[in-house]
Amino acid sequence: MTTVIELVEHAPATGHVLPDAVGRALAAARIVDASPDPYTPGRWLLRAGSKVGAVSVDVPGGGGSGPVTVRVTPKVPIARLFFLLGYSLDPKGGWRDGQVDVGEHREVLPALAHAVERQTDRALRKGLLQGYRATEESALVVRGRIREADQIRHRFGAALPVEVAYDEFTTDIAENRILRAAVERLLRLPGVPREVRRRLLHQRARLADATPLVPGQPLPAWRPSRLNTRYQPALHLARAVLDGSSPEHVPGGLRIDGFLFDMNRLFEDFVTVALREALRGSDLTGALQDPHHLDEEDAIRMKPDFVLYGPDGSPRAVADAKYKAEKRDGYPDADLYQMLAYCTALGLPEGHLVYAKGNAPHAAHRVRHAGIVLHQHALDLDREPAALLADIAALSRHMGADLPV
Repeated sequence: MTTVIELVEHAPATGHVLPDAVGRALAAARIVDASPDPYTPGRWLLRAGSKVGAVSVDVPGGGGSGPVTVRVTPKVPIARLFFLLGYSLDPKGGWRDGQVDVGEHREVLPALAHAVERQTDRALRKGLLQGYRATEESALVVRGRIREADQIRHRFGAALPVEVAYDEFTTDIAENRILRAAVERLLRLPGVPREVRRRLLHQRARLADATPLVPGQPLPAWRPSRLNTRYQPALHLARAVLDGSSPEHVPGGLRIDGFLFDMNRLFEDFVTVALREALRGSDLTGALQDPHHLDEEDAIRMKPDFVLYGPDGSPRAVADAKYKAEKRDGYPDADLYQMLAYCTALGLPEGHLVYAKGNAPHAAHRVRHAGIVLHQHALDLDREPAALLADIAALSRHMGADLPV
């Protein structure tokens, strides 16, 4: 029998009776904050952080306790979460209006599986995409060109077989392989609704001619083009499934499987991509995760989330995204110290911290004896996509207008 534990992102800790091995596994994998209840043996205190989704932990031979499934619900609506995800992956791919089909699902994993299946179905509606794939093989007939060096090295002058290389027109291309891998990954996850699973099985059958990907190997490369336009939304969602945000560890004989979104990373990606998009058409450019050094000896590395550059290539502004709601006593001072270091190293008079939500939309602090102004902005993720993007555009104008040209 499966034990299901429901948690809410960043909610207070709650107590649950769990096998100690499961509690330790949840803590070790950093899925949630987990600690033994000091007053009740066999009881664990669980608190969800910024990771949302569903994870199943199974203890082989666990005395009939059965697997434990932990579901973490995000604070933002599911549709908004998928807008943030879709826009950060592909801001030009139709996500601007928040049109990500998650059906009636209110949990992360069912909504993700539904969205991937629907986008895959749309991608394959006109048939599987075909393309040229570079192939090298040993053959009994000459096809393409002969790999002379390999022929000499491996065949020692023998005429057959022939080492050849050619471009094959096939459906076994990167795009179809990635979609198949994403579908198969979702089929292995617990908590995918039966009807969605049935449709995913249908999509896997349609993609049967695509070679399965080798687990742990990098995804095959593909480039957006006119030919694969209909595939692109599905491919971007498939990347979200396959990019390594799913725990699949086996510590101490335990089996852990599931899918988690890190809301810290998701918010950071959305803010930085949206800022970059808001600058298009201007003479300013934005660099994401821009590496710099704090000290003159280049020993202390720093990587601001976003650096704004002017036409001459000099830094104009710096921003960092923080997925934190403002508490009664304000935002953490450590964030201000970090931004002060960025501004000092980059020689900037102002810096911008962007939070997920706050008690006030904007605050500014002028640093004593330095004159540096540290801005704290708050984005309300409950707002509609168009309004949220308008807030980002206003922030980008603030960053550009407050600095000398």
